[in-house]
Parts: sequence; C-alpha cells; structure tokens
Amino acid sequence: MAALRALLVPRLAAASAIDPLPELLRPLPVHGRTPSPHAALHGSAPRPRARVALVLSGCGVYDGTEIHEASAILVHLSRGGAEVQIFAPDVRQMHVIDHTKGQPSESEGRNVLTESARIARGKISDLAQLSAANHDAAIFPGGFGAAKNLSTFATDGKDCKVNKDVERVLKEFHGAGKPIGLCCIAPVLAAKVLRGVEVTVGHEQEEGGKWPYAGTAEAIKALGAKHCVKGVTEAHVDQKNKVVTTPAFMCETALHHIYDGIGAMVKKVLELTGK
Repeated sequence: MAALRALLVPRLAAASAIDPLPELLRPLPVHGRTPSPHAALHGSAPRPRARVALVLSGCGVYDGTEIHEASAILVHLSRGGAEVQIFAPDVRQMHVIDHTKGQPSESEGRNVLTESARIARGKISDLAQLSAANHDAAIFPGGFGAAKNLSTFATDGKDCKVNKDVERVLKEFHGAGKPIGLCCIAPVLAAKVLRGVEVTVGHEQEEGGKWPYAGTAEAIKALGAKHCVKGVTEAHVDQKNKVVTTPAFMCETALHHIYDGIGAMVKKVLELTGK
C-alpha cells in the first residue's frame, strides 16, 4: 500500500499544478455543487427547428400528389432537421385516374384529404386549419393534383382559379415574409396568386421530349410571372418574394436527378427560414 501511495502522490501533485481551465472559465457552483468542467465548453443552446407545412393534393401523379416528390421532400426536410406538419384541402378530387391505363375511372369519386392521408401515414390536417403564424415555411409538391385539385390550371390554363385555402395560405406566407417552396407543376399556383413572382418549371423547349411540359413556361408568363430556365438538379430562388422552385418531373430523367433538385429546393427554403 505504501508503495502505491508513493507512486500516486507525486502524480496527483503534478496534475493539480496544471490547471486545465483558466479561473474565469471555471463553472460556478450550482446549488452547492460544481458542474463538470465540460459544461462550460458545451453550454450552447440547440438551434430551434424550422416548422414546415407540406401541402398535398391527393395521392398519385395523374390525379393527386406525385408520390416520389412528396417522399423526397419529406426525406430532405428530415435530414435538414425540420419539424413537418402535413395538410390537404377537404374537397372532392376533380376525377379519379386509373394509373394502370392513364384514363379516368368514371364510376369513382375520391376526397383529396382522404387520399393525401395515404402519403402522410394518417397524420394530416385540413388545409383550412393551416396558419402561417404557426409555421416558418410552406412547401407544395407537384403532380397533376396541383393543377386539378388545388387549382383549375389543367382545364383553364392562365384563366384558372385557385382553391380558396391554397390562395389564402400562399398570400399569408408571402405577406409574412416566410419562404414558399414549389416543384414540378406547382409553381403555377404561385404564378397565379403572387403577381410578378419568379419561378421555374425547367426549360422552355421540349428538346426532343426531355422537357415534355415545356409549354407550361409560356402559361406562367401569361399569368404575369417571370419564368427562369433551370436544370432539373437546380432550384431557382426569388429572393424578393422568398419563393423557391425546381422542375422535378417536368423533366424526363433519372429519378436521382429529380431527388437532387428537390434537395436543392428544400435546402434553400430552410436557409430562408433562418433556422
């Protein structure tokens, strides 16, 4: 025991002579206890999470939300640390498409909120309950539901009407200076509601079928918005209006390119929240 003491005492004395923290950095006693020295080095508060509202238009590319786009948005929001709440309008779909045939199913009728709940795994709220005061940003995936259920763009083009709650939400977030993200065909909603906004749906020429919906760019211009040409992996940021858009499935390309473009859009939206 004496031999062990002889070994330890000099080492303990040497250790006490070297103060690992300057006096000013020593943590003060709390309720009679001195916190670990590491508390002084790791005391910064965690950053608040951005609260993002995701607005869906049904389930399925031809009559609702494009499912791959919604999923990609959710993955990128999760990776970005955002807190997400999902919404959809409680209205009847324009029609139901048999996705195996690409044709309307005349005998069926479906509800947009009910169908959107499939993507949301049941955790969804009526769009009428969405308030910009409770969220930092809003994002709208594409799919024909944006042009059929959230608006009448699919049938009326530049003379389309926008669902009253969709219009209200866009105006609320815009008026509050909070960012709005849209992809694929969804930018037509912002073009109709937010006059003079800058958006992209990709290229303005079909280019041999690579951009099959290129004509949408002219409709956007007819709505009074500015169309900006972008590649599928890019996002356009309208800094003045805090509107971020990306082409997604407006382009015929590999899925990972669409995923990357959506990631660029989500990243810019989160940056604009400042969180």
